[in-house]
Amino acid sequence: MKSTDRILDTLKREGSVSAKTLAQSLGMTTMGVRQHLQSLEREGLVDFEDVRAKVGRPTRHWSLTASGHSRFADSHNDLSITLIDSVQDVFGEQGVEKVIAQREARTLAQYQDALKDCDNLEAKLQTLAYLRESEGYMAELQQDGADYILIEHHCPICHAAKTCPALCRSEIQLFQRLLGNAYRIEREEHIVSGQRRCTYRIGEKT
Repeated sequence: MKSTDRILDTLKREGSVSAKTLAQSLGMTTMGVRQHLQSLEREGLVDFEDVRAKVGRPTRHWSLTASGHSRFADSHNDLSITLIDSVQDVFGEQGVEKVIAQREARTLAQYQDALKDCDNLEAKLQTLAYLRESEGYMAELQQDGADYILIEHHCPICHAAKTCPALCRSEIQLFQRLLGNAYRIEREEHIVSGQRRCTYRIGEKT
């Protein structure tokens, strides 16, 4: 992967970061990272904000622009939107719901097969994060006390989900059916709502 692609990928995952932090993360020199960032800024893919510190000079933090975010593939973009519109025109809203339910059932079966040998919640969620990562969600798992946070830095169905919000509802339903009713799942951040990532807090019900 080219250095500029690595920088874009890190900004997509981490959000707003300094050139120094990028350099440390990617094993590059700070000067080299700054040169790449300036090139990406000229292309309109990144922008910066000077963040004031309590002491010393402001620190320049870099983040993706809308054009930068659009560099990451939406694998269900125009075609899916056209298909959703066509199903709705021919079969109505009920037809769309049936298509989404079938997609959810098929994905659930695939996930269940992948998780069949996982004997605890952490193992299940690590496998789920791996599956979602392989599907383009740029997923990772973090632990927060007794809970786990499933983070998805990218949504490959974002455009389709904006047209058809039922797709987002289906995602939570899928996770709930996969893990069972012994666990609670709460979406805390949502790309479709304008936030930079989707996050799901998962833990045992009390």
